[in-house]
Amino acid sequence: MGSTVPRSASVLLLLLLLLRAEQPRGAELTFELPDNAKQCFHEEVEQGVKFSLDYQVITGGHYDVDCYVEDPQGNTIYRETKKQYDSFTYRAEVKGVYQFCFSNEFSTFSHKTVYFDFQVGDEPPILPDMGNRVTALTQGPSASPTPTPPLRVPM
Repeated sequence: MGSTVPRSASVLLLLLLLLRAEQPRGAELTFELPDNAKQCFHEEVEQGVKFSLDYQVITGGHYDVDCYVEDPQGNTIYRETKKQYDSFTYRAEVKGVYQFCFSNEFSTFSHKTVYFDFQVGDEPPILPDMGNRVTALTQGPSASPTPTPPLRVPM
């Protein structure tokens, strides 16, 4: 007996699943961090996979928080204190749950509003073979066949 699902639908479903598997995953969140408090988040990351954390304090006090990231073994791989914003990128050395925390424990009276973007995986290039192309932004002056004359400003 044959399948009730048309072959073209099966191929389309398989293609969509493959495309989805290559895309990075992540989370964006804006949350309130009370004074004298700490908030932690957790994410499972495979060994060898890159992840990045971008954060910014958008309201409260001096617009600063402490932030740290721990690997699955409890080793601190990133720590910054009293930062308004920062970015951190890391390639996981071990598989497991990575923890990142924001702390406002140093503040006794002002709560903060914190935004973060946590991404897991490499983003594919917008165009195929994009890394091997010379573009206006990557082409330096030495790549020009004729030297560019100096800019003259009328006086």
